[in-house]
Order: sequence, then structure tokens, then C-alpha cells
Amino acid sequence: MAQPGIHFDEHVAQRYDEGSPEMFDPAVLTPTVDFLAEQARGGPVLELGIGTGRVALPLSERGLAVQGIDESEPMVAQLRAKPGADAIPVTIGDFATTVVGERFALVYLVFNTITNLVTQEAQVACFRSAAAQLRPGGRFVIEVFIPVLRVLPPGTRHHVFHHAPGRLSFDEYDVVNQRLRSHHYTFGDDGRYEVSSPPFRYVWPAELDLMAQLAGLRLRERWAGWNREPLTSESESHVSVWERPLG
Repeated sequence: MAQPGIHFDEHVAQRYDEGSPEMFDPAVLTPTVDFLAEQARGGPVLELGIGTGRVALPLSERGLAVQGIDESEPMVAQLRAKPGADAIPVTIGDFATTVVGERFALVYLVFNTITNLVTQEAQVACFRSAAAQLRPGGRFVIEVFIPVLRVLPPGTRHHVFHHAPGRLSFDEYDVVNQRLRSHHYTFGDDGRYEVSSPPFRYVWPAELDLMAQLAGLRLRERWAGWNREPLTSESESHVSVWERPLG
């Protein structure tokens, strides 16, 4: 159904953390962990697409029982090499469908991970799997970007979102099929360069709400960021919380 793991091989895994150093900035990471810890309310936590443990490790350090699911063994190997990783069980599998056999107070996906599932079918399955693993009253949290289609001039498909010496990144949109490829060019001093172009399926907030309804969840709150900034028409991402009813 979904194969995000194939895009996070050994080569990518070894460089993953250093490729997004801004995500480890306390100004970014601390509000993320604060928000998720609040939503967990002391209960056990499951991260879908746990990767190298950027968020799971600090959550675990706060005393929460954290588990993870990830399809990429090389990414999980990076997590397991870090201090504190022994306290975090990880199941290798497709996070859209894998069930670990426990119920959680919080299930979450961060940093656009839902878009690694490149079909609507897989994204719907992810919501159903998350809902099945929530306790009554449990919460499902997603952090994901809002597509920037308004910035695309008529007749164009590309949007450059990062350019600096040694690196160029741009998205190539397929608006008919709601897909994009994120192209990353890294240039070395020796004139050589590397290219990666992983595929994604972008998804709108309203579509996520429908997926949640299909899974028996209801929207609890939605913000533009982890600090609970109001969501506006200019927001480039959102943090949404759905809840499994108590009844």
C-alpha cells in the first residue's frame, strides 16, 4: 500500500539529522514536545514514522512511555544508536497499517510524515489504524504543511523553497493527482552533486477532517503551529488534533 521506507535508505538515514538542523533548534523542538506531552496527559504514546527519534527521545525523557513504528530499518538504526533509545520499543512496518497491540493516549505524526503515504487510500488507512490504537478519549495529532498552490504562476509546476550555497530544493507539483516530488540537489566542492526526489501526496485540512470522520474521530483543535498560533489563510502549515469519543 505505502512504501515510505524505500526513500529512507542507509544513505539518507546517515545524513537525515544534519539535513534539517533547524528542526532540532530548542525554539522548534521544545514547543513540539510541550504540546505533545500535554495531549498525552501522562498516558502512553505512539509515534508513526518515528525515524531517528527527534521527538520521541525528548518525550521519553519526560517520563512518557513512547513506542514507534517505522518502515525504514536504517532510520531506526540511527535512533537506536542514541542515548535513551533503549527505552523506546520500535516496530518495523508500514505505519499506515501496522498495529502494535496496545492502546495509547496519544498517536502522532510530525514534520509532514503523513504525506509520505502517496495515495489517499494509504492516508485513510493510517487514520483508521491510529484510531484503532487509541484509548477512548485518546488523541491523534498531525503536523503537516498546507500546499502553496497560490504561489505557482499560471502554467508552472515548480516552487523553490530553499536555495543556498551547496544546496537547492524545489517542489514539483502534479495538481491533477494531488502529488508532488520534492527535489533536493546537494553540490560538493569537487563539482559533484547528489540528487534525491522523494514523492509525496499533499492533503488539505478539510480532507484530513473527512479521513478522521471515516475513522470515527472528531476534530478537537487546529493551530498554525505548536505554540497555538491562530490558523489563517496565510498559514503554511497546521497542527491538528482529533479525538476518539469516550462513548
